[in-house]
Amino acid sequence: MTVTLDDIEAAAERLEKSPEIRETPVERSSTLGDRVNAEVWFKFEHLQKTGSFKPRGAYNKIAQIAEGNTTRVVAASAGNHAQGVAFAATELGLDALVVMPETAPQAKVDATRSYGASVELEGDTFADAMALAKSYADEPGTTFVHAYDDPAVVAGQGTLGLELLEQLPDLDTVIVPIGGGGLISGIATAVKAIDDSVRVVGVQAEMAATVPQSLEKGHPIENATPQTIADGIATGSISELTFESINTHVDEVLTVSDTDIAHATLWLLERSKQLVEGAAATSVAALFSEKFECSGETVVPLLCGGNIDIATLQDVLTRALVDRRQFVTLYVRIDDQPGTLGNIAQIIGRHDTNIRSVRHDRSEDGLPVGKADLVIRVSTPGEATINRIVSEVSDAGYQVRRVVPS
Repeated sequence: MTVTLDDIEAAAERLEKSPEIRETPVERSSTLGDRVNAEVWFKFEHLQKTGSFKPRGAYNKIAQIAEGNTTRVVAASAGNHAQGVAFAATELGLDALVVMPETAPQAKVDATRSYGASVELEGDTFADAMALAKSYADEPGTTFVHAYDDPAVVAGQGTLGLELLEQLPDLDTVIVPIGGGGLISGIATAVKAIDDSVRVVGVQAEMAATVPQSLEKGHPIENATPQTIADGIATGSISELTFESINTHVDEVLTVSDTDIAHATLWLLERSKQLVEGAAATSVAALFSEKFECSGETVVPLLCGGNIDIATLQDVLTRALVDRRQFVTLYVRIDDQPGTLGNIAQIIGRHDTNIRSVRHDRSEDGLPVGKADLVIRVSTPGEATINRIVSEVSDAGYQVRRVVPS
């Protein structure tokens, strides 16, 4: 079970037969480049069919087995592989059954069905879905399509590496998100075979990381309970195939926190006008990390997917805005008299700040008779605004006891 440059080039030829799978663009980001003192180019793979890189590997695999006796494919996925398999199977004339965790974002479940697959929901994790999917694999005419533990799938993902070198011949570093490792294995295999000087850097979410520990131990390590907002890379494991490829070809693997991922997601939306999922944002989060150095280089953070669930997006944006002190809670000690709340609300309103909720707290231990705390949650343009509000409320004779994240 190895993947070669020949395999990847053959995969590229197969993908050319699909009118839907296309070469995705690269675009220079001078804003991000100035920030990290490098020439930064985004690879917009989130603009690929189904919104991620997954159709590359799925199509390459299914195109080969469609020539035999297979009439149905089965797969397990948290979302993006599901859509890739559903699309590829339908285009190549096969039935598809995809097992997804019950925790999979509804948007990805609905999209998978829309591409023509049947969907079953099982368990809370990718591992739960995988166990059920594999139980169907022995049924007549059925072939299991693994998300990353398959040379044909890895070879299909490796076509991204070929594209990058064609688009950016002077590439120095590519940053690739890692879940099960299929994407980085394919890219690293292609890139290193053509130009060994190119640095391949992987990145994982801290609470879903398995690769750093696996490399340290010398074999794949499982994370039974991966927890991250980057659901697309919350696989909890890599395979022997991807471990060997990462160990051989990947130069460095970093981890980033969910807070880092949230900040990167918001930065991409605000500054580059790109809406991506958490897995894709990890590559930009790595660029922002103090652990990463790329000064003077031509570097590509891979935006591998754009299928972010709206509820997840809301959580991500809220987390980032709290850290930027745009969502805060004020605790204001007042005389418990009519009209006080209105006075304070007028002060807040003068600063382009919206009150999201307010309550009177009269139950705190030791609170003097006739006093109360107003607990006011507000959304503000930024930290400078909240500082002005606190100053003006204090000048009006009210004691601002605390300012905390909402």
